[in-house]
Amino acid sequence: MAWRWDALPILWILIEGAFSRHWAAWMPQTVSAFRETCVAIPCTFDFPEDIRPSTVHGIWYFNSPYPKNFPPVVLKTKTNTAHEIYTGRTKMLGELQEKNCTLQIDSLNPDLQGKYYFRTDLGGYNQYTFSEHANLYVLDEPFVVSPQEIVSGSETELTCLVPDNCPDMKPSVTWLDIEGLEHHTVYARLEESSSAWTHISSLKFLPSHKNNGQRLGCKVTFPDTELEYKGYVTMDVKYAPRIVDINSSTETTEGTQVAIVCVVDSNPVSRIMWFKEDTLLKEDYAGNLTLELEYVTFNHDGIYVCAAENEHGATNKSMGLAVMYAPWKPSVNASVVAMEGESVTILCNTQGNPAPIISIIKDKQVLNSVIFENELVLEIPSVSHEHDGEYWCTAENQYGQSNSSFNLTVVFSPFVLPESKCTVSKDTVQCICTVKSNPDSVITFEIPEKNLTIGEMDPEFVLSQRNGYMVSTIMTLQKEREIPKEVLCTASNLYGRKAEELPFQETNKLVWAKIGPVGAVVVFVILVAVGGYFIKTREKKNMPESSSFIQTETSPMSSSSKKNLGKVENQFLSISERVLLNKRQQPPAVDTDYANIDFSKKNVKDGFTSEELTEYAEIRVK
Repeated sequence: MAWRWDALPILWILIEGAFSRHWAAWMPQTVSAFRETCVAIPCTFDFPEDIRPSTVHGIWYFNSPYPKNFPPVVLKTKTNTAHEIYTGRTKMLGELQEKNCTLQIDSLNPDLQGKYYFRTDLGGYNQYTFSEHANLYVLDEPFVVSPQEIVSGSETELTCLVPDNCPDMKPSVTWLDIEGLEHHTVYARLEESSSAWTHISSLKFLPSHKNNGQRLGCKVTFPDTELEYKGYVTMDVKYAPRIVDINSSTETTEGTQVAIVCVVDSNPVSRIMWFKEDTLLKEDYAGNLTLELEYVTFNHDGIYVCAAENEHGATNKSMGLAVMYAPWKPSVNASVVAMEGESVTILCNTQGNPAPIISIIKDKQVLNSVIFENELVLEIPSVSHEHDGEYWCTAENQYGQSNSSFNLTVVFSPFVLPESKCTVSKDTVQCICTVKSNPDSVITFEIPEKNLTIGEMDPEFVLSQRNGYMVSTIMTLQKEREIPKEVLCTASNLYGRKAEELPFQETNKLVWAKIGPVGAVVVFVILVAVGGYFIKTREKKNMPESSSFIQTETSPMSSSSKKNLGKVENQFLSISERVLLNKRQQPPAVDTDYANIDFSKKNVKDGFTSEELTEYAEIRVK
């Protein structure tokens, strides 16, 4: 009989192979349940039609379909027995006679997780283990499924997958930590796949950068139990860069060191760039970027832009850097020559921060100025000789001052100044002609009645002195019997010719004009006093009129001086007598005093006419 038992496996294989096309089972490939809950593994089977079993039995195995491997028996319906780890935990929900082999397992724990196979026993050799099997997963938490990519601003859906395969326990699902989500909604549905059921709870919301890194949870509970299961997911929200910090606009002075920082928040990391006037200064893939300016100059003044970009967007922010500095040396016109009557524009521009006060100055007088500007224009519609000279452009702010000069040369035709005249003295006629012009004029003197022209080429008669644009030309002629009736001064240069008659002036009139009224009174009083003194002295000494004074040996008087003295005496004698008319005769004194009166001329020269003039007379008393 032993050979039979040995031959049974071979026979069974042959029988199984002969009828395998009629044997079939259907069950979910995977089925899940939470620890401490139950699970029902849906199962149906079929067998060949020619088999008419009176009874149908079934066996569930764990992790192996072959009895010879002695797998743990989950449930054997014929004897209602099971392996010790399944004892009291399993039961057949389906009616085997109706080809329903659904199995329920209670009080699940991780040890029960694995593959479950069903074998049917129809009696005799009609036993068959189906290759189809179910994979049981015992869960400690629900599955929270997140999309592959969550993008800020785009509607996102998270799902919580809860197995619902326990007939005796129905799950309840809630979402955790969803208070900060914008526009969120929750809805649920049941989904069946190969006879396995899943409770799906969906959470829809509109994510933002604030939700990046946030944990959302799904909690599963079962009514009338203390069972609770939680699952979490950490959101990886992709969003465009945001500039969260950047230096505010600031001002500094030349020579300082400045660092400007741009801090960017983005997911994924952005490319950060610093620009100035469309010029890229620095870039990096980072969370922040610092631009360091070691030595600030006016060239660093301007607007700086921090730009950041990634695949989800781009942004930028700007800040201003004001570099304060003293005005530059002003730029002015090149020195020019202008003809009188022409218009001239003087342009002065500079640069400073803050914008300076600009002024155009001539002869210490401000001609024009502007405040907080970088340019100043001075327009002279019609220049004259008075506009000729040096102009200064000054620029000033609180950080310093600078200036530049500009020369305006005005060319003009000559004109004769009012001080031009002729002076007649005892022996000479001296004419002075003062002319202002640019360029210098050629000056000539004309005496029409004698058809005589004297120019600067006659150094014997003419002397010229120059002072800037003024030329004073002096003509000296020996005095003849008759004074010329008319003397003309003619001046000419490239731009014109001017002829003017010179007025005549007597020498004595010139003297009194120079002495003035006060001087004349003083001289008059002195002469009256001198005349009176002479009369008194003659009376005392009974001296003749011709000896009105005594000349000492030391007197420097010449014969010409004596003549002058006689003239003076004769002129003032009557005046002296009238002054002393009412005075009594004084008796002769024992001691005789006398006066040495020196009327010799103290000569000084008139710097304008070169004429010798008598300024005073010296009286000595001994």
